[in-house]
Amino acid sequence: MSLINTQIKPFNATAYVDGKFIDVSDESLKGKWAVLMFYPADFTFVCPTELEDLADKQPEFAALGVNVYGVSTDTHFAHKAWHDTSDAIKKVNYPLIGDPTGKLSRNFEVMIEEEGLALRGTFVINPEGQIKIMEVHDNGIGRDASELLRKVKAAKYVAEHPGEVCPAKWTEGAATLTPSLDLVGKI
Repeated sequence: MSLINTQIKPFNATAYVDGKFIDVSDESLKGKWAVLMFYPADFTFVCPTELEDLADKQPEFAALGVNVYGVSTDTHFAHKAWHDTSDAIKKVNYPLIGDPTGKLSRNFEVMIEEEGLALRGTFVINPEGQIKIMEVHDNGIGRDASELLRKVKAAKYVAEHPGEVCPAKWTEGAATLTPSLDLVGKI
């Protein structure tokens, strides 16, 4: 069964952001769009490139009213230590959630049990707490924050314009489609 359109499960966690530790829960995510980007571990190789790329785009997500969170099975203390020692992670200005018990990773079905690490999973959650986009793939493949931003814009557009859908490669301002009997076989 897919997690798409399901309600996120309850969780409580601690995150590191802006030099402090903060509490984050399923309730914290509600009321705004949110992105949860799971990654395997701090102090690794592909992960800092992804988190830095997301940090570079974070102002654009914020302008859309989207909160961004990084999540790994490391502790919030490890996140702080990584932030203090890595030039790439020093750029991260969104919360890095610690998930040392793996509960959050299991809730989103990205936990690799035999390794105690999360897969690279990206989830876009609407203000009502429903998962609208999910992408999970092998840990050797890095993600692109620009493509994620495009997908978030499409998800928001569809939510704000019932009855319309965004075709492949849709970008903000481009034409959408209104599914109807008249379109069948004409695309």
